[in-house]
Formats: sequence, structure tokens, C-alpha cells
Amino acid sequence: MAILIFLIILFVGSVLPIPGNYKLMTVLSGSMSPAIKVGSIVAVKPADSYKIGDIITFKLSPSAKTPTTHRIVEMEVAEGTPIYITKGDANDSPDVNKVYQKHIIGKVIVKIPLLGYAMDFVKKPIGFALVIIIPATLVVLDEIRKIIKEVKKKKQKKELGTRNTNIEDE
Repeated sequence: MAILIFLIILFVGSVLPIPGNYKLMTVLSGSMSPAIKVGSIVAVKPADSYKIGDIITFKLSPSAKTPTTHRIVEMEVAEGTPIYITKGDANDSPDVNKVYQKHIIGKVIVKIPLLGYAMDFVKKPIGFALVIIIPATLVVLDEIRKIIKEVKKKKQKKELGTRNTNIEDE
């Protein structure tokens, strides 16, 4: 039951905003190995500034499906605006595209290995059904059963009370 509750919390945390502007994301590639392995969950939080060595998550365009999580390896400043050059730890060369502040989702604050597999499973229809819908349905059915049982008890008490009254009247 504790695992089920934990998976539900993970699902909700990955879909809804978390107080403090944190975001939970799953690492889908090995470009940051060994620092962050495939299937890990990273908690990302926006920062006022970033420095060389920080691991950041960014999207180069709003239409990009999947964000990238890489380490800042160089930094330039153009007209007072920082521009970051990033690289995956497992990659041989830096990324081709430069990252601007507006692209950055946040800095990686926490990384938890393997938990991303569970979170991604819960996001899929079969996982959602197994972890959210089926247990919720079982809870609702159990409550309905309890209500029916309670109604039957009250009905029996009422019938007994009516029979006792009738016996006394005779």
C-alpha cells in the first residue's frame, strides 16, 4: 500500500505544479551518465543565475517535446546576457546549440536513480489504470458495501423495534 501511495504522489508531482516551482522529470537518455543514469528522476528548480558545473534542464524551443539535462561547461556574456554552452557528461563534445536564460527550466537539485521508470509507467494508460483507477474503484466499492451493510443493520433494528411493539400490544 505504501508503494502504491508513493507512486500516486510521484504521478501527481510530475503532472501538477509543486510548491516552490520544482518540477519532476525523468531522464530518458544516457548523455549524463554516470552522474545521472537513464531512468532517474531529477527535481529541477529555477535559479537566479547559473554557473559552470551546474547541471541544468532546458528546452531550446517551446515546441520541443523533451527537455535536455546537461552540464554547463562554458559561459559567455553578450550584451550583459549570459549564454551557456552545455555538454552531456557522456558526450565527447559540447552541444551545438547555445542555451540562453529563457531556455532554462531549472537547475537539477536532486536526482533519484531508477524511479523514473515507475513514474513513466504510471503516466501510461495501463499504469494509470493499475495504480490509480483500479485502487480508487476498489475503495469506492468497499465504501458502497459498508453503506449497504449499515442500511441493512438499521432496517433490521427498525423491524425488530416494530415487532417488539406489536408483541407488547397483543
